[in-house]
Amino acid sequence: MLADTDILIWYMRGNPQAAAFIRDLGSISLSAVTYMELVQGMRNKRELLTLRKTVKVWGARVLPVTEPISSRATVYVEEHFLSHSMRLADALIAATAMEHGLPLATANTKHYNIIEELALREFKP
Repeated sequence: MLADTDILIWYMRGNPQAAAFIRDLGSISLSAVTYMELVQGMRNKRELLTLRKTVKVWGARVLPVTEPISSRATVYVEEHFLSHSMRLADALIAATAMEHGLPLATANTKHYNIIEELALREFKP
C-alpha cells in the first residue's frame, strides 16, 4: 500500500484514527515525493529524527521517482490539469502507485478519483 502524505501528517499530529489506519495497512510504501513533503513540514531536527525513526520502525519503503513514474505523471498532468487542477506532487504520487501496482491510501480521494485505473483506499480523519 502506498500511503499519501495527508495520512502521515494526521499520524504525526497524533490522530488515533490515522494510527489505527496505518497499523491496519500492514506493509507501507511512500513515494519519495511524500517523504520530501513531510520533511518540508518539519519544524526542527528533532521532528526530522522522529520522522526518520518512524519510517524505519514501519519498515516503509521510500520509492524513488523513476523515468517511468515521471513519464506517467506528465501524462496525468497533461490530461487532468486544465480540467481538474492535477498538481505535480499528486501526479507523481499517483504515478508511483500505478508503476508499482500498489493501491493508494489517502484522505484526499477527490485529488485522485480522476485516474480511473488507480485503486484507492480512503482514510476518513
